[in-house]
Amino acid sequence: MNREDLALAVESAGGRLYLVGGSVRDRLRGLRPVDDDYCVTGLTGETFEVMFPDSYPVGKAFPVYRVQIEGRFAEVSLARTESKAGVGHTSFDVAVSPFITIEQDLRRRDLTINALAWDVLAKQLVDPYGGVEDIQERRIRAVSCAFAEDPLRVYRAARFAAQLGFTIDPETVCLMERLRAELPALSVERVFTETRKALCSDRPSVYFRALLQAEVLDVHFPEIKALCGVPQPPRHHPEGDAFEHTMQVLDAAANLTPREEIRFAALVHDLGKAETPTHLWPAHHGHEARGAALVRRLCERLKPPAAWTRAAVFAAERHMQAHVLNQMRPIKVVDLLEAANRNPIGVEGFAMVATADMRGRNKPDFVHENAVMMVDLWRRMSNEVTGRDINCACQGKAFGEALRKARADFVSQYRATFH
Repeated sequence: MNREDLALAVESAGGRLYLVGGSVRDRLRGLRPVDDDYCVTGLTGETFEVMFPDSYPVGKAFPVYRVQIEGRFAEVSLARTESKAGVGHTSFDVAVSPFITIEQDLRRRDLTINALAWDVLAKQLVDPYGGVEDIQERRIRAVSCAFAEDPLRVYRAARFAAQLGFTIDPETVCLMERLRAELPALSVERVFTETRKALCSDRPSVYFRALLQAEVLDVHFPEIKALCGVPQPPRHHPEGDAFEHTMQVLDAAANLTPREEIRFAALVHDLGKAETPTHLWPAHHGHEARGAALVRRLCERLKPPAAWTRAAVFAAERHMQAHVLNQMRPIKVVDLLEAANRNPIGVEGFAMVATADMRGRNKPDFVHENAVMMVDLWRRMSNEVTGRDINCACQGKAFGEALRKARADFVSQYRATFH
């Protein structure tokens, strides 16, 4: 059925059907929603189930139904209110009643831009908390002080700021800060989900900057927070401290690729700078090895996919080699490229991290010749120097060494003609 038919059926039983939340927000911004979510007022769950026997419940704590609307399954919830019953993201008392209004249901939502509804039959917008104005002003703002009842909203607010390119309202930042003590109670899976969504945005640095502004970045990302205030050599890093560099690198990587593991690797490539002894500042010799250990520690806590961890550790350990590729011994170039190829990061991904590393120095359009050379060299070398080209009767390790030597010779010839 289409949504109008569903709305008419709901109305005939004394209820009202609304589009709610992100689907309304996205339409107001001229975007096509990924999913449509609905809310029904004026009905009990029993009445809804009798009217729509093909629907099926998916919520345990409160009635949410999967209903096929216009050829797609959508979630339809019954209007409800919530009140905090304990610490954490899941400790809430939920009240469902046909007497709960759409305005009351919207009040339990986190942000004004999500506290919007569209009356399907009347074709009218319901905006009791100023969500439209906040969209126009590009502002992230809490619906009410009840925002502070759910610690996950800290990460949701930061994530929406990154996804939408909005600024978080100062009072909302204060509410985020008030939730600091409850953040450790969140499951790492929920934190990672919000972080992953933020990494997929056009400017993922906004997410981490927002958490820093709310003074909660160190709760789940202490290794990133530790970069704040760590100086770098001004000659090579005019952008400022290691945190600012990292944020610029992350955004540069996001501009280069949608690959999540590459963006994550860019985020953590310089973690080792936070553990450079202060008497060595602003130099950071050896930060690669220190960084790899910190990346592993962060990944053990955040639990990203294994491929992300491997790519990130590789980037932390080896990224400085990309910048001196044209000076490395040919045999070492072969080893580096083959190692990158075996890693989930890949040669192209490794080149992207290297390019982003250079662009994260107030150079958003920098063309990294070593990175360009790396990709082209690997493509040619892996195609033109293979096991079939080795005129050798040896086997096993000796054969591998012969192939390695042949590829090193190819690197020497290639570099002599590369421009």
